[in-house]
Amino acid sequence: MTEHGVRVRWAEPGDAAAVADRIEAEVRKPGAKRIAFTGGATPLKVLALLSGRDLDWTGVTIGLTDDRRVHDDHPASNFGKIHAALGQTGARFERLEEGARVEPFDLVWLGMGEDGHVASIFPHMQALVRPGPTVIATTPIPLPPEAPFDRLTLNRKALKAAGEIILVVTGASKKALIERALAGCDDYPVSDFLRGDGPPVTIYWSE
Repeated sequence: MTEHGVRVRWAEPGDAAAVADRIEAEVRKPGAKRIAFTGGATPLKVLALLSGRDLDWTGVTIGLTDDRRVHDDHPASNFGKIHAALGQTGARFERLEEGARVEPFDLVWLGMGEDGHVASIFPHMQALVRPGPTVIATTPIPLPPEAPFDRLTLNRKALKAAGEIILVVTGASKKALIERALAGCDDYPVSDFLRGDGPPVTIYWSE
């Protein structure tokens, strides 16, 4: 479907294997590639699948959509988890640095919280606004009890400069929220990516 100039479609199937297939297809494209990975639980399943596949990652730059401001060896570190899975593949890793200008990604992989936040762009937060596609610091309000940390995140301009976005979600409640956003509800950060100007978005949903 098309909403405000953005092509949005639901992937069939939408499970972890399908997400891994999409990432693999991007890695196998000729030339240099830039892929931004999300954090959370779902990526661990996908990373486990990718690590067992015979892929040449040497032309790939792996970035993060966002991360918690913790050390790499902290259990809450997205960078630590992704580097542990793919650090020996030959891929180049790009860290988030506050205020750094961000070159466009070919593929951005977003997750979404129960409140409709994407990356670390929350419905309510403290954030230092910066112009252009860049990395910003954010603090969710309130701090999520499962991850009570300040964050670094790509801002909207950096995320929407991508060639394509994949939005990976699980559970009936998140599907219902996305459907509300597609129907015109602008209460959630994800709404801007589904209904505003930007790249094509493919939604991978599983129960």
